[in-house]
Amino acid sequence: MADEEIIRRYSGLARRAMNGEPALDCGPRAFAEGGFGTVGYDQDDEVAVLPQGALLASLGCGNPVAVAELCGGETVLDLGSGGGIDVLLSARRVGPYGKVYGLDASADMVELARRNAAQDGVANVEFLRGGIERIPLPGRSVDVVISNCVINLSDDKAAVLAEAFRVLRPGGRFGVSDVVVDDTADPVRQAAAEQRISCAAGALGIEVYRTLLAAAGFVKVAITLTAGHGDGVHSAIVQAVKPDIGPGLEIRPMRAADAGQVLAIYQAGLDTGQAGFETTAPSWEGLDAARLPHLRYVAADTGTGEVVGWIAASAVSSRPVYAGVVEHSVYVHPGCQAHGIGRALLSAFIAAAEDAGVWTVQSGIFPENVASLSLHQALGFRVVGTRERIGRHHGTWRDVLFVERRSASTGC
Repeated sequence: MADEEIIRRYSGLARRAMNGEPALDCGPRAFAEGGFGTVGYDQDDEVAVLPQGALLASLGCGNPVAVAELCGGETVLDLGSGGGIDVLLSARRVGPYGKVYGLDASADMVELARRNAAQDGVANVEFLRGGIERIPLPGRSVDVVISNCVINLSDDKAAVLAEAFRVLRPGGRFGVSDVVVDDTADPVRQAAAEQRISCAAGALGIEVYRTLLAAAGFVKVAITLTAGHGDGVHSAIVQAVKPDIGPGLEIRPMRAADAGQVLAIYQAGLDTGQAGFETTAPSWEGLDAARLPHLRYVAADTGTGEVVGWIAASAVSSRPVYAGVVEHSVYVHPGCQAHGIGRALLSAFIAAAEDAGVWTVQSGIFPENVASLSLHQALGFRVVGTRERIGRHHGTWRDVLFVERRSASTGC
């Protein structure tokens, strides 16, 4: 469905709500199995106290406010906020020291939401007009992104998720209700189901959703089906986290544009004589070919964009039996060490590896590299053996400690 058509449809529904009419967006069968509207809300304690206009324009398929576990003082963004039901509920949860933004592409929906907020006497909310593919907020400005069955309507879902990642602060949470489809769903039957419930427009497959979230930089991805609508179409709760790190920094996926800085940090590490047997960093082409594309991250300064550390992994074997075993490397700029950057990178990597179904992460560490060994042991790695005099480095035979971390959920 074209964006213009979606905006026209929801603008019409907003005008119905402003006239006091129910703004139903889904066929009767949508409500029969957990359906859409005010599903998932506590009718007595949450929804009943809201303005009637917000209830009349409730077009979601779940309760992302509850899923996001909002805390006092947090800043929240609702993508596709409609009549404002989730914004108003969020405003109550974050309290007077918190802030909630509602973003909607329909001018009529924004007007309706502002009326509802005024009627509810809520001051800590702001409604913005714009598309969820280009969020009109600065980067790292919100703690939580929520949405109630709107992302499925976008024709560029990768852009939506990338934008959600951009505006979240490190450690920020993504908690949305959405419509998803089975990865093996028959396309014809799926399209018929989407048309029947009138609420999905090209919904993502479950594994595709996971892949796009990971590509955007999210970790700890969880997709929980909440209601079935037939033919492989489901309502679902989708949760993820932006990797945490200290002030002024951000962990994000490694890009080709980072090549020069990544290789410079690599070389600086090798120059210490404690990072590995190599003496010269490879070319970007060599690093790119040897490392898995979905498990490579950088820590970057949010002000300058300078890369201050990186982590990446290689497959240990092409044999299927070792598909979940990887070997990683982590490097931090020599001027930025002892600031928790390596720990943050390794924590994010472990979470991403768990998401990817990796069951063993391994590496080799020189015994003299006490800082690296301590970091890895603090994050669950164990020394499984010593490879004595395994290789010569600058004319000296060196031992290597072989460390590994086993997943607590995959292959345990």
